[in-house]
Amino acid sequence: MGKLDGKRAWITGGGSGIGAGAALALARSGAEVIVSGRRPEPLQSVVDEIAKAGGAARAMPLDVANADEVAEVREQIGRVDILLANAGLNVPKRSLGNVETGGWDLVVDVNLNGVFYPVHAVLPGMRDAGCGLIILISSWAGRYAGKLTGAAYNATKRAVIALNETINAEEGGNGIRSTVIMPGEVATDILRSRPRRPSDKDIARMLQVDDLAETVRFVAEMPPHVCLNEILISPTWNRFYQGFDELS
Repeated sequence: MGKLDGKRAWITGGGSGIGAGAALALARSGAEVIVSGRRPEPLQSVVDEIAKAGGAARAMPLDVANADEVAEVREQIGRVDILLANAGLNVPKRSLGNVETGGWDLVVDVNLNGVFYPVHAVLPGMRDAGCGLIILISSWAGRYAGKLTGAAYNATKRAVIALNETINAEEGGNGIRSTVIMPGEVATDILRSRPRRPSDKDIARMLQVDDLAETVRFVAEMPPHVCLNEILISPTWNRFYQGFDELS
């Protein structure tokens, strides 16, 4: 018997990186998993891997920046016990000196609106059920803004922390709890959008997808009376402490 038997988890940004890893971890704990994202093929790969291990999963593609799509998929899913709002991105031109308005809008649409829309969609059902868990993926940059991550990313990830606080303040009385996870550097595909890709040696010392997947599972397996408000997690060798001039 898994600790999450009978639970249904919806994961945005579920086709790769933290979302895919978390989908596998939650399925191993017994949850039925729905993975969403823009690309159907990676989503189906995650579903197939879960199925091979004897788990239950579905792929439901969507653009998290489209409120109507999010609401429609939520209706198709039905009950949601656990929401992992994980979708996020960054753009190469990210400093205040070279960020373009289109790039800013894209980051805000995905990293902030794309977190709020799924939260907004699941709250009514969670209120009716009198329980529910929301997990938001922010960033170390949400707590400690820096040059490496850029203006739009810093601003949106800080806003996700504020959204998490608001959920707990307004919905805790309804049995709904929310956790924001703020990881330092994680070895995921988002590294490709950096102006300079880190070295293989540096990537190996970063947090790995499995580290975050197990963190999500740990949060999800907490009993309903426990709210882990915030988790700030980083590699032991944290490049944010090395000085931003050395970062790539």
